[in-house]
Amino acid sequence: MKLSYIRLVACLEPDICQILLYISNLKYPVVTWEFVVVLCDIPVYSLGGATLLETTLEKPVRPFTSFFLKTRSTEERFSKLYYQPRRKSLPLDPCIQIVCSMGHGTSRLYSALAKTLNSSTASQHPEYLVSPDPEHLEPIDPKELLEECRAVLHTRPPRFQRDFVDLRTDHPSSHPPIRVMQWNILAQALGEGKDNFVQCPVEALKWEERKCLILEEILAYQPDILCLQEVDHYFDTFQPLLSRLGYQGTFFPKPWSPCLDVEHNNGPDGCALFFLQNRFKLVNSANIRLTAMTLKTNQVAIAQTLECKESSRQFCIAVTHLKARTGWERFRSAQGCDLLQNLQNITQGAKIPLIVCGDFNAEPTEEVYKHFASSSLNLNSAYKLLSADGQSEPPYTTWKIRTSGECRHTLDYIWYSKHALSVRSALDLLTEEQIGPNRLPSFNYPSDHLSLVCDFSFNEEPDGLL
Repeated sequence: MKLSYIRLVACLEPDICQILLYISNLKYPVVTWEFVVVLCDIPVYSLGGATLLETTLEKPVRPFTSFFLKTRSTEERFSKLYYQPRRKSLPLDPCIQIVCSMGHGTSRLYSALAKTLNSSTASQHPEYLVSPDPEHLEPIDPKELLEECRAVLHTRPPRFQRDFVDLRTDHPSSHPPIRVMQWNILAQALGEGKDNFVQCPVEALKWEERKCLILEEILAYQPDILCLQEVDHYFDTFQPLLSRLGYQGTFFPKPWSPCLDVEHNNGPDGCALFFLQNRFKLVNSANIRLTAMTLKTNQVAIAQTLECKESSRQFCIAVTHLKARTGWERFRSAQGCDLLQNLQNITQGAKIPLIVCGDFNAEPTEEVYKHFASSSLNLNSAYKLLSADGQSEPPYTTWKIRTSGECRHTLDYIWYSKHALSVRSALDLLTEEQIGPNRLPSFNYPSDHLSLVCDFSFNEEPDGLL
């Protein structure tokens, strides 16, 4: 009998628990979870052709049905999973070590940045299993990382120029603004396997270059808070790199991500929220699985209350991604109402200022938009302020060509507490000429959605209710 140890993230959803696990060349490809429970060490016994998991840990997790362990020839069902509250320091067998290694080489940047992730073998997916401990990673100079990105992108056209529009009014602020970026970055599995961008060259979607375009956009605008949707490379790309830039991150995947239907996927997509630790302190955090008509859905949100270290003022930041496609308008409306109710509770009845970022998959004419615009949380949509009358949303935030035809829609928003916060500036959108006739994504731009970026400040004397 051969005894080895492998570190894995045990993931749990109330009724379903499936663990993504790589052992040598055996791949267990499906993962669905709602809460990341614990980082633990599982002894792995190999006996003949069978592989068994044995737990020597004490405390059972919440009830769930079971999880499946698949091998090439057998499938074993286990009815219980136990976890250890603390990590143990256990030896790793050499054949397992490569699975758990973060893969740092001589270049402290390039090993994480330019590494090609090929899903054909387990050893090439080490980061997905274990989120690295930021205390053991060296900080990265943003300029250095930006240079690394541009070196990878040297054969591509330069990134588009976008300018900030000054929107300051009579609300002075004695503290630096809070820059918030909202962006659906396009899940890699969906971009390559499901979305059918007929005018986008396949080469433009290669992850090893597209991730550098995404990072370049983030580094160019240097947000204090970053709200992302369709993130399916959190553990191997965004969390390791952004943590070294000083961000603290949270990831909440969709319980049944469509990415999992794509061959050679990198796991589920979901929402991610990052904030700079030198500017904010986390007060509390909530992962929300949205409901519609009392039923749990596949859409999620993250809401965090942060405290500004400069001013000691608190605010809530939330990120979400509502159900897509025509015909689901009432469903989206119900999800939006559920999110608003959760945010009402988190902000203590609108006592705490609020910023909500998201891909709502809804035009301004939809009910869910109207719910947010008329909510007792007193929210306004920041990008309306770019219009001549201050009351109209941009003409588009996504523009793509699929097999079904050309789609130009306004679906992405940054909502904010209009009495407690002011928008000091907003990043202008790309023009039709910049986007080009083949639309998005492209060699110039990595996603089918445009990033939205706003600078916020607290009103020194909030006028009335938040």
